[in-house]
Amino acid sequence: MSNPDELLVAISAAVESGRSNQMSLTVVVGGAVITGRLAPEAVWRKRVAEVLKDSDHLGPFSDVFEQGPDEAGPGRPRTPAHLHFHLARILQGSVGIPETGGMYRVAIEDISAWTVGDLRYFDQ
Repeated sequence: MSNPDELLVAISAAVESGRSNQMSLTVVVGGAVITGRLAPEAVWRKRVAEVLKDSDHLGPFSDVFEQGPDEAGPGRPRTPAHLHFHLARILQGSVGIPETGGMYRVAIEDISAWTVGDLRYFDQ
């Protein structure tokens, strides 16, 4: 999308405000379907940093994620440009990758379709 969807920007802003971390969303980005729960950017960054710290090879990169997001200025919240997913999966056929859920950052302007809710597959 050349213009970010104003509903997605509003949803992201509500998540960032801390009003709720229970919003599940499914988005289509570049033909990939990503489904999961949204998290505030600060929480997402902290969780990614924790995972990286536990890695012998990737530990030094944890500092990058521990730095806070840029602010627009005093009293001026910035307009969200990304959705931050945790417990998320990329859907491929009848499989969600990874099964346990991952951490994804998606640019709102790149989302071509979306729906509220977390899509799940069940073996029957």
